[in-house]
Amino acid sequence: MRIFSILAAVAVVALLALFILDRPRLLALVGQAEGSSDVAETSADAPSDEAPANLVKVVVQRSVAQKVDTAVALRGQTEAARTVDVRAETSAIVVSEPLRKGTRVAAGQPMCTLDEGTRGTALAQAQAQLDEARARVPEAEARLDQSRAQLEEARINLNASSKLSEGGFASTTRVANTEAALATAQAGVESARAGLQAAQSGIQSAQAAVATAEKEIERLVIKAPFAGLLESDTAELGSLLQPGSLCATIIQLDPIKLVAFVPETEVARVAPGAMAAARLVSGSGALTGGPEARSNAVQGAVTFLSSSADETTRTFRVEIEVPNGDNRIRDGQTAEIAISAEGAFAHLLPQSALTLNDEGTLGVRTIDDDAIVEFYPVALMRDTAEGVWLTGLPDTSDVIVVGQEFVIAGVQVAPTYRELSQ
Repeated sequence: MRIFSILAAVAVVALLALFILDRPRLLALVGQAEGSSDVAETSADAPSDEAPANLVKVVVQRSVAQKVDTAVALRGQTEAARTVDVRAETSAIVVSEPLRKGTRVAAGQPMCTLDEGTRGTALAQAQAQLDEARARVPEAEARLDQSRAQLEEARINLNASSKLSEGGFASTTRVANTEAALATAQAGVESARAGLQAAQSGIQSAQAAVATAEKEIERLVIKAPFAGLLESDTAELGSLLQPGSLCATIIQLDPIKLVAFVPETEVARVAPGAMAAARLVSGSGALTGGPEARSNAVQGAVTFLSSSADETTRTFRVEIEVPNGDNRIRDGQTAEIAISAEGAFAHLLPQSALTLNDEGTLGVRTIDDDAIVEFYPVALMRDTAEGVWLTGLPDTSDVIVVGQEFVIAGVQVAPTYRELSQ
């Protein structure tokens, strides 16, 4: 005990001397002792934090599905609503000045005028024959009335002769004569009736001749069947046109059609009446989204969807009608077409979130409520500057956007959530 007291006294004296002579070193020794105590406490607590420290840290983005309008993208071309080769129906020489191609013509506007020749005389002759046929009708009607009167007279004479013969006042010869007169009168009635029918038929024949002559004269002026533009010059002055000879070619560009062919995998998404938009591939800015591209954008509606596929390409023809009042859109221009289809729910995610599983399937990795990794195959709906629209995920998903390449399905991770704007 005495030795312990001596040692304690020596230690106290040493500490006092150290405190007085070298105070900074004493404070450092005290700090090291406290640090050793903290390390001991940390070591005691280490087993509880060991598991989280070994988890892979990932960045997660919570995504909620949004309804996205989808469209069937096609490439097609413009087509005139109507294109007609206007041809002559009679033979004659052109007596009108030609109209030049590119000229706008109205419906019914004369394009080629032909020489009348003797067609006016033929019409006058047909008209005279019609008048003559009409004049024969009253004469035939009068002859029929006369025949009917003679028939009635013959019947009266026969009746009288028969009664006189019964009383013995007339001979059988007289009765026979009156019977013969009755038969003659009946034949006269039939003849007069036939003459009237012939006169009426003559009127119809003369009317047909007049109509033919008038139609022949009408064919001398070849008119535009509809409003449009001339694609060729009209027949030159002095040229001879035969039946079937070309007067001019006319096209109608308002409205104009957009024609494309839908693959059989997409045809179920297209329906007549669906709205469609198109961008004409013309000009340097048509595909860049600039002002020129906007000027080349058109809208319309689907007016026709073929019910049978092309035997070679297995595609279906679709037509879209677009207004073109100023004829700005020409026939045969290439167009990029988007036909609206039923919308679908999709997630907008960074393109970098896409990954492949061991089987090579494209998808994304997500985590559940327990931070366990899951893999979902996805389908790419649309690629935009903001990201990719994907389908195949639950309506609300926690998608790993950073670190998905270092984890696999079934493992637990340490997630850090980030906002959509980051």
